Amino acid sequence: MIRDDLLGSLPVHTALPALERALDGHGCAVLCAPPGTGKTTLVPLALAGLLGDGPVRRVVVAEPRRIAARAAARRMAWLLGERAGERVGFTVRGERAVGRATVVEVVTTGVLLQRLQRDPELAEVDAVILDECHERHLDADTVAAFLLDVRAALRPGLRLVAASATTDAAGWARLLGDAPVVTARDVSYPVEVVWAPPGSPVRPPHGMRVDPALLTHVASVVRRALAERDGDLLCFLPGVGEIGRVAGQLGELGAEVLQVHGRAPAAVQDAVLAGSPGSSDSSGSPGRRRIVLATAVAESSLTVPGVRIVVDAGLAREPRTDHARGLSALTTVRVSQAGAAQRAGRAGREAPGTVYRCWSEAEDTRLTRFPSPEIKVADLTAFALQAACWGDPSAAGLALLDPPPAGALAAARSVLSAIGAVDGAGRPTGRGVRMARLGLHPRLARALLDGAAEVGARRAAEVVALLSEEPPREYGDDLAAAWRTARRGGDGYAARWRQEVRRLTSAAGGEGPGPAPGTRRDSGAATEPAHGSGAGTVSRSGAGSGSGPGSGAGRGAVSGTVSGAGSGTVSGAGPGTGSGPGAGSDDVAAGLVTALAFPERVARARGEGAFLMASGTGAELGQGSGLRSAEWLAVAVADRPAHSASARVRLAAVIDEDTAGTAAGHLRVAGEEVRWEDGDVVARRVERLGAVELAVRPLKRPDPGLVRTALLDGLARHGLGLLRWTRDAHGLRERLAFLHRELGEPWPDVSDAALLSRTEDWLEPELSRARRRSDLERIDAGQALRRVLPWATGDAARLDELAPERIEVPSGSRIRVEYGGPQPVLAVKLQELFGLGETPAVAGVPVLVHLLSPAGRPAAVTADLASFWRDGYRAVRAELRGRYPRHPWPEDPSAAVATRRTNNRR
Repeated sequence: MIRDDLLGSLPVHTALPALERALDGHGCAVLCAPPGTGKTTLVPLALAGLLGDGPVRRVVVAEPRRIAARAAARRMAWLLGERAGERVGFTVRGERAVGRATVVEVVTTGVLLQRLQRDPELAEVDAVILDECHERHLDADTVAAFLLDVRAALRPGLRLVAASATTDAAGWARLLGDAPVVTARDVSYPVEVVWAPPGSPVRPPHGMRVDPALLTHVASVVRRALAERDGDLLCFLPGVGEIGRVAGQLGELGAEVLQVHGRAPAAVQDAVLAGSPGSSDSSGSPGRRRIVLATAVAESSLTVPGVRIVVDAGLAREPRTDHARGLSALTTVRVSQAGAAQRAGRAGREAPGTVYRCWSEAEDTRLTRFPSPEIKVADLTAFALQAACWGDPSAAGLALLDPPPAGALAAARSVLSAIGAVDGAGRPTGRGVRMARLGLHPRLARALLDGAAEVGARRAAEVVALLSEEPPREYGDDLAAAWRTARRGGDGYAARWRQEVRRLTSAAGGEGPGPAPGTRRDSGAATEPAHGSGAGTVSRSGAGSGSGPGSGAGRGAVSGTVSGAGSGTVSGAGPGTGSGPGAGSDDVAAGLVTALAFPERVARARGEGAFLMASGTGAELGQGSGLRSAEWLAVAVADRPAHSASARVRLAAVIDEDTAGTAAGHLRVAGEEVRWEDGDVVARRVERLGAVELAVRPLKRPDPGLVRTALLDGLARHGLGLLRWTRDAHGLRERLAFLHRELGEPWPDVSDAALLSRTEDWLEPELSRARRRSDLERIDAGQALRRVLPWATGDAARLDELAPERIEVPSGSRIRVEYGGPQPVLAVKLQELFGLGETPAVAGVPVLVHLLSPAGRPAAVTADLASFWRDGYRAVRAELRGRYPRHPWPEDPSAAVATRRTNNRR
């Protein structure tokens, strides 16, 4: 029985006529509907014609998360008085509830993406609703672009709705061809905002790390909110780890503490969304109160019954790619204004509510408006493969709100080319098409296909299933041991793992392990690509951490290229792998398949639990890890802690050198290396696997050109001080620098940078004859420097005239001029300048005269000698006359005779 009273009370009901007119006239529309107005549940039923006498249409609703897809389908079915799988059904990865009568199907964006690749026309679909499009997941952006292509070329009558509570309506309207924007009135209940920042400063998030002080504060805010307000409480935290730590601080509250995240079993998620007999009813009357600790999975598309209070930690997880270190990972960031609004709306779905924000009102104004689009920050390997299979390898023709970064897209295409997924023109190969349909990141697809040929389809599938969703931390960091734990495990992760193993075994061409006791095989289960937030990857919900395996390059792979295997097989997998499928031990199989997925992460030990990956990134194992004695590892999961240059290994498998060489064979190089290292030239013949040295031996007769390049590198690193600089050489360089500064051309620039850029003009032939640092130290820099004097113009002959090394003073002494400062300096005893009325000058620049006492100590400094004799000399004379009575101190120095002797000697 249709619940007409509830359907009619949903606020979005008033916007349905405008939405129908927009779709009739334009075919596309942007629907802006605040949380709780019914856009996710009422609009699909109305467009499908299930609420009136109009024609029945097939509607597909795309949700960003599996939990939201299941919940939306079950809610709509309940409103129709049915069960999911009748007129309303859903399809998510590993689960499908669709029947012959189904006209509204709720799917994840990943499932819809796979469906579009198989059937671009969507022949039996009349309308598609992209829900929560403001989240800007990569799958959702890709689906929108593909659907616009379908409308333009194949199905102009296909209706398309972009729906969200906080979306960039103007941007989406432009993307959809200036589509009308339909806004539903906001009749949600008021939500009071309580600003609850920490009392003392907390460290900002870095990578996956969240300051424990902030989590303690969040727990205290939860206790405060329960004391101050009625109803159930929903607390938003960035990830599973933070949920666990806050839950541990909420004992003795007399409330039921529930955890909702992407890893939670479907039954637990459904129970939270369905409420419980003991939870508060819609009037807010108390029963046994519930505290729901959730990641972003509860941010949109869901109503958690009984919730009147939201506590928002203010953090979210987004993917980031560290190209410099070759790692990709989730990182913790501040929530956006749009995300904070969505979270606050959860408190006002059923009654007036309150949101406690764990930051100040001033901080709120500095939050970004929307979350970062994944296409801007995530790895694009899976996206590039989807675009290639769609027929647009460059993605230039796709209608995207934000274009993909050129560098990230080029790196993605390089990966695809190396694994044989695309040809030289970027078109998908048959192997690439098969990879795209496996519902895996291309790296994991490569590992499955090539690993199956070596270790058998089932074992390859079992390892790839582990890599597609990072095992719980309690499984440990040894992937082979985690594999054994998953095989015998009875937890939610092990159940999901077994389900994924069955799917992947079948996809790889082998027989699955069969359903576990008490379970039902669902042959209709869908696959999803391992895109930005597709199932099996670490998603924004924070369900995984670090450089997660399931994300491949997008969430946890090393950036760059991987070993090609266009034939689909790998040979020579190392000792223990045997020569055919299924051969070798599980430990060997785990290492080989992991190395095939992440060849740049094969790593060699360098002592004390430290490793060097082939990518050049350092990696370290935790204290107490059983892998610390391994010589080689294939790293599956790694992240980089705050302020650390090395990655932290979270999951890895032991391998040997042969397996490393097989998986990363494209990185194996051998050749002569001549470089500057540890302060001298090092010449050797090296065999490498990426950055890892396999074999090294000295090179007796290195190529002279390579030696010269290494010596120049040494000079660039350590400066020209490696040459032999006498005092005269330094003086000549300073004189030339002075003339270049004051007169310019043709006097040369003799700075380090300038001289290093023209070494052939002044350091030859000595540089080409040098073989090591000691040879550089024998080169007379002064003699070499004279080669850059302007001999061709004849100005070199004027060097001593324009910038003399010494100046003769009235006493007859020839005093050295120092040119190292901004003005030439003449340091001379005062008595030796008696009778000199004008300040000496060089190249037209007056020197700075440092007048010295008879003992050679500074007595005065002047650039105007005549003025000093007239005004400054008397004070100096009065001060020094008694101290040096044997020296002349005439009344009128300008008329006195200069001397360098005492009175007696005169």
